[in-house]
Amino acid sequence: MKTFKEGDRVAYSVQFLASIGMSHSDMAHARGIVESTKTLVENCTLAYIAWNCDMPKRVNIANLAHVGPNRRFCNC
Repeated sequence: MKTFKEGDRVAYSVQFLASIGMSHSDMAHARGIVESTKTLVENCTLAYIAWNCDMPKRVNIANLAHVGPNRRFCNC
């Protein structure tokens, strides 16, 4: 299970973007800072994000990646 904490820099994961056909979109370039998280039910946690552009403020953490070299952020 991924964990995110306040202040983490995040983006949508490459896997999520590919699954919805948005790999080369504004969503792929969005970056944000986690403001807080809230667990709704087991295996469903929302992160409240301050984005650098107009994106939904609440995002399921399953669809996020930490910004930086890792397989969820880039295919590197």
